Amino acid sequence: MARLDVTETFHHISFPGHIHTQDSLNYACHFKFQDRDTVIATYPKSGTTWMQEIVTLVKNRGDPQLSKTVPNWARAPWLEQYYSAKVLGATQGPRIITTHLPYNLLASALQGSKAKVIYVARNPKDVVVSYYHFHKMAKFLPEPNSFDEFLDSFLEGSVSYGSWFDHVKGWTKQAEVLANVLYVSYEDMWLDLRGSMEKISAFLQCPLAGEELTSSLRHCSFSSMRDNAMVNYTLVPQEIMDHSKGKFMRKGKIGDWRNTFREDQICLFDTVYSYQMQDCPLTFLWECPEGEEE
Repeated sequence: MARLDVTETFHHISFPGHIHTQDSLNYACHFKFQDRDTVIATYPKSGTTWMQEIVTLVKNRGDPQLSKTVPNWARAPWLEQYYSAKVLGATQGPRIITTHLPYNLLASALQGSKAKVIYVARNPKDVVVSYYHFHKMAKFLPEPNSFDEFLDSFLEGSVSYGSWFDHVKGWTKQAEVLANVLYVSYEDMWLDLRGSMEKISAFLQCPLAGEELTSSLRHCSFSSMRDNAMVNYTLVPQEIMDHSKGKFMRKGKIGDWRNTFREDQICLFDTVYSYQMQDCPLTFLWECPEGEEE
Protein backbone atom coordinates (compact mmCIF):
# COMPACT_ATOMS: atom_id res chain seq x y z
CA MET A 1 0.00 0.00 0.00
CA ALA A 2 1.93 3.04 -1.25
CA ARG A 3 -0.45 6.03 -1.60
CA LEU A 4 2.45 8.30 -0.67
CA ASP A 5 0.77 11.37 -2.17
CA VAL A 6 -2.69 10.67 -0.72
CA THR A 7 -4.12 12.61 2.20
CA GLU A 8 -7.18 11.31 4.02
CA THR A 9 -9.45 13.87 5.68
CA PHE A 10 -11.45 12.51 8.58
CA HIS A 11 -13.54 14.69 10.90
CA HIS A 12 -11.73 17.73 9.46
CA ILE A 13 -8.29 16.29 10.37
CA SER A 14 -5.67 15.30 7.78
CA PHE A 15 -4.01 11.89 7.92
CA PRO A 16 -1.29 10.46 5.64
CA GLY A 17 -2.99 8.12 3.17
CA HIS A 18 0.01 5.81 3.06
CA ILE A 19 -0.99 4.32 6.41
CA HIS A 20 -4.60 5.48 6.87
CA THR A 21 -7.83 4.89 5.00
CA GLN A 22 -11.40 5.96 5.70
CA ASP A 23 -12.11 2.36 6.67
CA SER A 24 -9.18 2.15 9.10
CA LEU A 25 -10.11 5.44 10.74
CA ASN A 26 -13.73 4.36 11.12
CA TYR A 27 -12.52 1.02 12.51
CA ALA A 28 -10.56 2.88 15.19
CA CYS A 29 -13.49 5.05 16.21
CA HIS A 30 -15.71 1.99 16.71
CA PHE A 31 -13.05 -0.29 18.14
CA LYS A 32 -14.02 -2.75 20.88
CA PHE A 33 -11.47 -2.18 23.61
CA GLN A 34 -10.83 -4.99 26.05
CA ASP A 35 -10.42 -4.36 29.75
CA ARG A 36 -6.84 -5.69 29.70
CA ASP A 37 -5.75 -3.38 26.88
CA THR A 38 -3.10 -0.73 27.45
CA VAL A 39 -3.52 2.29 25.18
CA ILE A 40 -0.64 4.69 24.50
CA ALA A 41 -2.05 8.00 23.27
CA THR A 42 0.18 10.77 21.95
CA TYR A 43 0.45 13.61 19.50
CA PRO A 44 3.21 12.78 16.97
CA LYS A 45 6.82 13.30 18.08
CA SER A 46 5.91 13.45 21.75
CA GLY A 47 7.54 10.30 23.09
CA THR A 48 5.41 7.60 21.45
CA THR A 49 8.25 5.24 20.64
CA TRP A 50 9.76 5.69 24.08
CA MET A 51 6.49 4.80 25.80
CA GLN A 52 6.02 1.79 23.54
CA GLU A 53 9.39 0.50 24.76
CA ILE A 54 8.63 1.24 28.40
CA VAL A 55 5.25 -0.51 28.32
CA THR A 56 6.68 -3.48 26.41
CA LEU A 57 9.43 -3.90 29.00
CA VAL A 58 7.06 -3.43 31.94
CA LYS A 59 4.65 -6.02 30.56
CA ASN A 60 7.56 -8.44 30.07
CA ARG A 61 9.12 -7.81 33.49
CA GLY A 62 12.28 -6.27 32.06
CA ASP A 63 12.94 -9.07 29.54
CA PRO A 64 14.18 -7.30 26.36
CA GLN A 65 13.63 -10.26 24.00
CA LEU A 66 10.45 -8.86 22.44
CA SER A 67 11.93 -5.38 22.16
CA LYS A 68 14.94 -6.77 20.30
CA THR A 69 13.09 -9.07 17.89
CA VAL A 70 9.71 -7.52 17.03
CA PRO A 71 9.28 -4.04 15.48
CA ASN A 72 7.39 -1.64 17.72
CA TRP A 73 4.61 -1.16 15.17
CA ALA A 74 3.87 -4.90 15.35
CA ARG A 75 3.88 -5.27 19.16
CA ALA A 76 2.15 -1.93 19.86
CA PRO A 77 0.26 -1.19 16.62
CA TRP A 78 -1.37 2.14 15.79
CA LEU A 79 -5.10 1.63 16.11
CA GLU A 80 -6.00 3.93 13.22
CA GLN A 81 -3.54 2.53 10.66
CA TYR A 82 -4.73 0.16 7.97
CA TYR A 83 -2.89 -2.94 9.19
CA SER A 84 -4.08 -2.81 12.81
CA ALA A 85 -7.24 -4.92 12.42
CA LYS A 86 -5.18 -7.85 11.19
CA VAL A 87 -2.47 -7.48 13.85
CA LEU A 88 -4.81 -6.94 16.77
CA GLY A 89 -7.10 -9.75 15.64
CA ALA A 90 -4.18 -12.16 15.86
CA THR A 91 -2.94 -10.91 19.25
CA GLN A 92 -3.43 -13.22 22.20
CA GLY A 93 -3.66 -11.93 25.75
CA PRO A 94 -3.30 -8.30 26.93
CA ARG A 95 -2.69 -5.91 24.04
CA ILE A 96 -0.61 -2.75 23.74
CA ILE A 97 -2.31 -0.31 21.37
CA THR A 98 -0.94 3.01 20.15
CA THR A 99 -2.94 5.96 18.84
CA HIS A 100 -2.41 9.51 17.61
CA LEU A 101 -6.15 10.15 17.48
CA PRO A 102 -7.64 12.99 19.54
CA TYR A 103 -9.79 12.00 22.49
CA ASN A 104 -13.08 13.09 20.95
CA LEU A 105 -12.73 10.50 18.17
CA LEU A 106 -12.16 7.66 20.66
CA ALA A 107 -14.47 8.82 23.45
CA SER A 108 -17.41 6.59 22.55
CA ALA A 109 -15.17 3.55 21.99
CA LEU A 110 -13.48 4.02 25.36
CA GLN A 111 -16.70 4.70 27.24
CA GLY A 112 -17.32 1.93 29.75
CA SER A 113 -13.98 0.26 29.04
CA LYS A 114 -11.50 -0.51 31.79
CA ALA A 115 -8.58 -0.30 29.34
CA LYS A 116 -5.69 1.65 30.83
CA VAL A 117 -4.67 4.75 28.89
CA ILE A 118 -1.27 6.43 29.14
CA TYR A 119 -1.12 9.89 27.60
CA VAL A 120 2.31 11.36 26.87
CA ALA A 121 2.75 15.07 26.19
CA ARG A 122 5.89 17.01 25.31
CA ASN A 123 6.57 20.72 25.26
CA PRO A 124 5.25 21.89 21.90
CA LYS A 125 8.30 23.90 20.86
CA ASP A 126 10.37 20.72 20.83
CA VAL A 127 7.45 18.87 19.21
CA VAL A 128 7.20 21.25 16.27
CA VAL A 129 10.96 21.10 15.58
CA SER A 130 11.01 17.30 15.75
CA TYR A 131 7.88 17.06 13.61
CA TYR A 132 9.41 19.43 11.04
CA HIS A 133 12.49 17.22 10.67
CA PHE A 134 10.29 14.11 10.45
CA HIS A 135 8.36 15.68 7.58
CA LYS A 136 11.64 16.16 5.73
CA MET A 137 12.46 12.44 5.81
CA ALA A 138 9.01 10.78 5.72
CA LYS A 139 7.93 10.57 2.09
CA PHE A 140 4.29 9.99 3.07
CA LEU A 141 4.11 13.47 4.60
CA PRO A 142 4.26 16.75 2.64
CA GLU A 143 7.79 18.16 2.75
CA PRO A 144 7.71 21.73 4.11
CA ASN A 145 9.48 24.45 2.18
CA SER A 146 10.75 26.07 5.35
CA PHE A 147 10.44 25.99 9.11
CA ASP A 148 8.52 29.29 8.89
CA GLU A 149 5.88 27.62 6.75
CA PHE A 150 5.69 24.54 8.94
CA LEU A 151 5.46 26.56 12.15
CA ASP A 152 2.53 28.53 10.76
CA SER A 153 0.74 25.30 9.80
CA PHE A 154 1.44 23.78 13.22
CA LEU A 155 0.05 26.80 15.07
CA GLU A 156 -3.03 26.79 12.82
CA GLY A 157 -3.56 23.07 13.42
CA SER A 158 -3.45 22.31 9.69
CA VAL A 159 -0.67 19.70 9.87
CA SER A 160 -1.28 15.94 9.77
CA TYR A 161 -3.10 14.67 12.88
CA GLY A 162 -4.53 18.12 13.53
CA SER A 163 -4.06 20.69 16.26
CA TRP A 164 -1.53 19.98 19.00
CA PHE A 165 -3.51 22.29 21.29
CA ASP A 166 -6.81 20.44 20.80
CA HIS A 167 -5.11 17.07 21.12
CA VAL A 168 -3.35 17.83 24.40
CA LYS A 169 -6.28 19.64 25.99
CA GLY A 170 -8.71 16.88 24.99
CA TRP A 171 -6.68 14.02 26.43
CA THR A 172 -5.28 15.70 29.55
CA LYS A 173 -8.75 16.81 30.59
CA GLN A 174 -9.66 13.12 30.80
CA ALA A 175 -6.54 12.38 32.84
CA GLU A 176 -7.83 14.80 35.46
CA VAL A 177 -11.12 12.98 35.98
CA LEU A 178 -10.69 9.32 35.00
CA ALA A 179 -8.92 6.74 37.17
CA ASN A 180 -7.79 4.67 34.18
CA VAL A 181 -5.91 7.50 32.43
CA LEU A 182 -2.34 8.35 33.40
CA TYR A 183 -0.68 11.56 32.25
CA VAL A 184 3.10 11.42 31.74
CA SER A 185 5.29 14.22 30.42
CA TYR A 186 8.17 13.60 28.04
CA GLU A 187 10.33 15.89 30.13
CA ASP A 188 9.72 13.85 33.31
CA MET A 189 10.79 10.73 31.42
CA TRP A 190 13.97 12.45 30.26
CA LEU A 191 14.89 13.81 33.69
CA ASP A 192 13.79 10.88 35.84
CA LEU A 193 13.34 7.72 33.79
CA ARG A 194 13.47 5.49 36.87
CA GLY A 195 10.76 7.44 38.67
CA SER A 196 8.63 7.54 35.50
CA MET A 197 8.98 3.81 34.98
CA GLU A 198 8.05 3.08 38.58
CA LYS A 199 4.98 5.28 38.19
CA ILE A 200 3.98 3.62 34.91
CA SER A 201 4.55 0.07 36.14
CA ALA A 202 2.48 0.76 39.27
CA PHE A 203 -0.33 2.19 37.12
CA LEU A 204 -0.26 -0.95 34.95
CA GLN A 205 -0.29 -3.08 38.10
CA CYS A 206 3.04 -4.63 37.10
CA PRO A 207 5.36 -2.99 39.65
CA LEU A 208 9.03 -3.53 38.82
CA ALA A 209 11.89 -3.77 41.28
CA GLY A 210 15.48 -4.98 41.40
CA GLU A 211 16.84 -6.51 38.18
CA GLU A 212 13.49 -6.16 36.39
CA LEU A 213 13.65 -2.40 36.81
CA THR A 214 17.38 -2.20 36.08
CA SER A 215 17.01 -4.17 32.85
CA SER A 216 14.04 -2.10 31.75
CA LEU A 217 15.91 1.14 32.35
CA ARG A 218 18.92 -0.12 30.44
CA HIS A 219 16.98 -1.17 27.37
CA CYS A 220 14.73 1.89 27.12
CA SER A 221 17.42 4.51 27.53
CA PHE A 222 17.46 6.91 24.59
CA SER A 223 20.91 5.70 23.47
CA SER A 224 19.81 2.04 23.55
CA MET A 225 16.66 2.74 21.55
CA ARG A 226 18.61 4.79 19.01
CA ASP A 227 20.71 1.69 18.21
CA ASN A 228 17.82 -0.82 18.18
CA ALA A 229 16.54 -1.56 14.66
CA MET A 230 13.22 -2.70 16.14
CA VAL A 231 12.73 0.84 17.43
CA ASN A 232 14.66 3.36 15.31
CA TYR A 233 12.69 2.82 12.06
CA THR A 234 15.75 1.92 9.99
CA LEU A 235 13.73 -1.13 8.87
CA VAL A 236 11.39 1.18 6.95
CA PRO A 237 12.36 1.08 3.24
CA GLN A 238 14.16 4.04 1.71
CA GLU A 239 11.27 4.68 -0.67
CA ILE A 240 9.02 5.32 2.35
CA MET A 241 11.45 7.12 4.65
CA ASP A 242 14.54 8.88 3.31
CA HIS A 243 17.15 8.01 5.93
CA SER A 244 19.73 10.20 4.18
CA LYS A 245 17.78 13.26 5.36
CA GLY A 246 17.98 12.49 9.05
CA LYS A 247 17.36 10.00 11.81
CA PHE A 248 13.96 9.11 13.22
CA MET A 249 15.42 9.34 16.73
CA ARG A 250 17.24 12.61 16.26
CA LYS A 251 18.17 14.22 19.60
CA GLY A 252 15.24 14.04 21.98
CA LYS A 253 16.72 16.71 24.23
CA ILE A 254 14.66 19.17 26.22
CA GLY A 255 15.00 22.71 24.89
CA ASP A 256 16.62 21.82 21.55
CA TRP A 257 14.02 24.10 19.94
CA ARG A 258 16.32 27.03 20.72
CA ASN A 259 18.62 25.85 17.94
CA THR A 260 15.83 26.39 15.38
CA PHE A 261 13.52 29.19 16.56
CA ARG A 262 14.26 32.83 15.76
CA GLU A 263 13.22 35.52 18.24
CA ASP A 264 10.21 36.56 16.15
CA GLN A 265 9.10 32.94 15.95
CA ILE A 266 9.37 32.62 19.73
CA CYS A 267 7.15 35.68 20.14
CA LEU A 268 4.60 34.33 17.66
CA PHE A 269 4.55 30.91 19.30
CA ASP A 270 4.23 32.33 22.81
CA THR A 271 1.32 34.54 21.75
CA VAL A 272 -0.61 31.67 20.18
CA TYR A 273 0.24 29.33 23.07
CA SER A 274 -0.97 31.83 25.69
CA TYR A 275 -4.26 32.25 23.86
CA GLN A 276 -4.86 28.56 23.17
CA MET A 277 -3.87 27.31 26.62
CA GLN A 278 -5.34 30.09 28.77
CA ASP A 279 -7.89 27.77 30.38
CA CYS A 280 -5.56 24.78 30.61
CA PRO A 281 -3.63 24.27 33.88
CA LEU A 282 -0.99 22.16 32.14
CA THR A 283 2.59 23.40 32.44
CA PHE A 284 5.68 22.36 30.48
CA LEU A 285 9.42 22.37 31.05
CA TRP A 286 10.85 24.39 28.18
CA GLU A 287 14.56 24.19 29.03
CA CYS A 288 16.70 21.34 30.32
CA PRO A 289 18.02 22.14 33.80
CA GLU A 290 21.76 22.76 33.85
CA GLY A 291 23.73 19.57 34.37
CA GLU A 292 20.85 17.29 33.33
CA GLU A 293 21.93 16.61 29.73
CA GLU A 294 22.36 12.92 28.91
